[in-house]
Amino acid sequence: MNRFYIETELNTGHTIELTESVFHHWVRVLRAKEQEQAIFFNGKGGEYRVTLTEINKKNACVSVDHFNPMDRTPPFQVLLGQVMSKGDRMDYAIQKATELGVSTIQLLTSERCEMRLKYERDQKKIEHWQSVAIAACEQCGMNRIPEILAPISLNDWFASELPASRFVLAPDKNQENVLQDSDEHLALLIGPEGGLSEAEIQTANANDFQNWCIGERVLRTETAPVVALSILNYHFLSKAD
Repeated sequence: MNRFYIETELNTGHTIELTESVFHHWVRVLRAKEQEQAIFFNGKGGEYRVTLTEINKKNACVSVDHFNPMDRTPPFQVLLGQVMSKGDRMDYAIQKATELGVSTIQLLTSERCEMRLKYERDQKKIEHWQSVAIAACEQCGMNRIPEILAPISLNDWFASELPASRFVLAPDKNQENVLQDSDEHLALLIGPEGGLSEAEIQTANANDFQNWCIGERVLRTETAPVVALSILNYHFLSKAD
């Protein structure tokens, strides 16, 4: 059954009109017919089964039939600080981090950052990356969408309010078993293609970030969040059992 994120209030027993984006995707692209069903979610928790009741030239309506409280939210919260990269690498990192249950993604700039967004481009890029996260939630079954936060510098992020448990992926630092005493709410810092500089890692350490070395290989910037979040899923789900 198709799943769609819709920015509107959802209540069982009510009839609602589709938003333009859902109408285009479901009716125009997928050629849905009356009486077809889908799953809607609005990011506030749970999901709703709906039935397409009326299709017109420019809009359509559904009945909201059933609520399922399932969130599929993992038993931990990760604030991912991701230094921006160019091209499809950033899309991939956001898509996979969303699928693996990240809570929030803070876009960052650093010494070796490949991107410097100009003001007029900021919002379009952020909206694009937010749409990547939404599409990932539609596909994977997550019902709460991670927020993509506008880019700030590493130093500004260090100065902000962060979770007590903080980790920076730092190859060759020989600190592997750092999760044992971690809280379930944590910050994870991942550098750009080319990595964080030694000075940036030292600044992170001075701001209570623990070095986390995942094996002997140096991971690409878009691969690192996938591996780290996979390990966190295993770690916290094992603890929950």
